[in-house]
Amino acid sequence: MKRLSSIRRSLGKLRDHLQLPAEAKAARRLDRRGLPEREIESEHAVREALRWLGRAQDNSTSRDGGVARHYSLIDGWGSSYPETTGYIIPTMFECSRWFDDPDTAGRARRMLDWLVSIQLPDGGFQGGVIGSVPVVPVSFNTGQILIGLASGVRELGDEYRPAMRSAADWLVRSQDPDGCWRNHASPFAGPGDKAYDTHVAWGLFEAARVDGNSRYADAAVANVRWALQHQHENGWFDNCCLDTPSRPLTHTLGYVLRGVVEAYRFTEAPDLLQACLKTADGLLAAIRLEDGFLPGRVFPDWRGAVDWACLTGTVQIAGCWLLLYGTTGDGRYRDAALVANRYVRRTMSVDGRPEIRGAVKGAFPVSGNYGRYEYLNWAAKFFIDSHLLELSPNMP
Repeated sequence: MKRLSSIRRSLGKLRDHLQLPAEAKAARRLDRRGLPEREIESEHAVREALRWLGRAQDNSTSRDGGVARHYSLIDGWGSSYPETTGYIIPTMFECSRWFDDPDTAGRARRMLDWLVSIQLPDGGFQGGVIGSVPVVPVSFNTGQILIGLASGVRELGDEYRPAMRSAADWLVRSQDPDGCWRNHASPFAGPGDKAYDTHVAWGLFEAARVDGNSRYADAAVANVRWALQHQHENGWFDNCCLDTPSRPLTHTLGYVLRGVVEAYRFTEAPDLLQACLKTADGLLAAIRLEDGFLPGRVFPDWRGAVDWACLTGTVQIAGCWLLLYGTTGDGRYRDAALVANRYVRRTMSVDGRPEIRGAVKGAFPVSGNYGRYEYLNWAAKFFIDSHLLELSPNMP
């Protein structure tokens, strides 16, 4: 029976491959040859990724000012994704300053205006892309959009403060007494508690920074303290994946770590820094330093569980390592971050068709089981963030 099941799986994979469009087949063949040797200069790569995000906004099939979820080698551009558009906004403002480019700030404003227009009456935001059903408020997505709304208040003033407060107040009201958010889970993720909701807490920290409301910070800290109950001594987290908690994605591990990093940056509590370092050190054990490969899923002992990289997770974690390097001066974090960023740069194309030029794949190889055959808007966002940290004048 096992042999028959294996044959069926192989035949299924062959059928799926044969049905792929020619461009997807060509990309798969190219990636299967291995990581390209080309070296792209960091600032050039950031500029190209930023331009791609602009094209993703312009080419969203919903034509609303939001950013297309992806470009797919199978079916083209997607519709706008509120969640990730939210946290792309501060990246656009930062790039506007970095490159002295007011047009990029204008793009951020259009994203903000669209998000305000789709905010639900209770203050929350829907899950999924525009057009997804059911349209119900989701804690995680609201937290990510809150990051953008707080950035809008910081950069543009009080115009976006009512929407920011409404979203933050809704998160505070809907939080369970133990700090978890259970009542408004995403209908597009597996059931159960999610430790990576610390990334929701980050949104509340940002709202607290610009509004001075201690309730927002208190709720954020309560969630991070709750999540740390799920952290193992070696830094690994239970309940930290969209669908397979026994082998979490580096993407969701990047979420949980960044949330704890932001909790430390806000409170400067020493025990929160120690919690960050446990997970950061665990991830150091998972990366292959000779080339920067970080398995897209890991087991509880930090062994790789797959042979493909989740490129989003790689650059998210690189960004966390660089922030921790800035705090601790530990060169291991800097060195791992630089090699991780370089790995992802080597997967990027900076020539060719505009749909993929400057874009970041969901996985390498492109057939890996995260964002298969897709270039994801949040991958480009975290790519830019981690590289701007690398390029910071404060980085030795």
